[in-house]
Amino acid sequence: MSLPSYAGPLEKTWYYAFRVICGLILIFLIVPIIIVVPLSFNAEPYFTFTPGMLSFDPEAYSLRWYEDILRNGMAAPDAPHSWAWFTDLWNNAQWIRAMRNSFFIGISATIIATILGTLAALGLSRREMPYRALITSILISPMIVPVIITATGMFFFYASVGLASTYLGVILAHAALGIPFVIITVTATLTGFDQSLIRAANNLGADQTTTFFKVIMPLILPGMISGALFAFVTSFDEVVVVLFLADIEQRTIPRQMWSGIREQISPTILAVATILVIISIGLLTTVELLRRRSERLRGVTPS
Repeated sequence: MSLPSYAGPLEKTWYYAFRVICGLILIFLIVPIIIVVPLSFNAEPYFTFTPGMLSFDPEAYSLRWYEDILRNGMAAPDAPHSWAWFTDLWNNAQWIRAMRNSFFIGISATIIATILGTLAALGLSRREMPYRALITSILISPMIVPVIITATGMFFFYASVGLASTYLGVILAHAALGIPFVIITVTATLTGFDQSLIRAANNLGADQTTTFFKVIMPLILPGMISGALFAFVTSFDEVVVVLFLADIEQRTIPRQMWSGIREQISPTILAVATILVIISIGLLTTVELLRRRSERLRGVTPS
C-alpha cells in the first residue's frame, strides 16, 4: 500500500522505517540459508569461502561434493556406469540409502497422518462433539511438547512393544508428529465450510460415504494437501525421534547429516542441504498455490 499524500512526518518516518526493519529481518533469516548454496560448490574441503571463490575463479568451484552424494559408501565408485554400478549405488551409497529411507518414511507417515488428521478434524468440527477443546489440546500436543520429551516417551513405549529400531516404529512416530499439522489446516478449511451442502446431499439420498467423497472432500482437499505437505516436511526434517528410535537401517537424511557433522566434517553436507532447500522451496510454493486455490473456491480474492 502506497503512502497517502496527507501523511505527516511521523507517519512517513514509520512508513520507511517499517520497511527497513522488515528487510533486515528477512536478510537475517535468509542469509544463513543462501550462504550454504555457494559453499556447496567449493572445490576445497572447507566450510568457508576460499580466496579463489571470492575472486570468482572457475577452478575454485566444483561439483565434487554433489558427486560424493552418489559415490560415498559405494564398493566400486570408479567402475564403468553399468547396471552393476547402479545396483552398487542403490544398495551401498550412504546418502542415497538415507534419501531412500527419508522418502519412504516421510510418504508413509504422511499418508497415515493425513487420514487420521482429517478424520479428527471432521469430528472436532462438529458442534455437538463433547470436550472439543480438551481433545484438540491432546491431539495437537506433539506440536507444543518439546520433541526430546516426545521422543523419550516413544522410545520407552515402542521398546516395550517391539517397535523400536523398525521402519513401522519410525513411521508411526513421524505420523504422530505430523497429525497436528493436518488437524489445524483441515480445521481451518472447515471453518468456512457451508454445512447446508451436507444437508442438501442427505436430502437427495446420498449416504455418508458419498457425501464425504463428492461434497466434503473436494472442498477441503486444499487443506488436506497443505496439511499433508507440512506433515511430510516435519517427517523429512526430523532428527531427534530418529536418534531415539531408528537403527542403522532406518537412517534418514537428517540422521546422516548429524553423523557426518560428528564423525566426518565434509562439504557434502552442504550439497545435501542445498538439495533440501530446493525441495523446501518447491513444497512451500505448492502450499501457496493451494492456499490461493482454496480462497478462490471460497470466493475470496487471493492477496
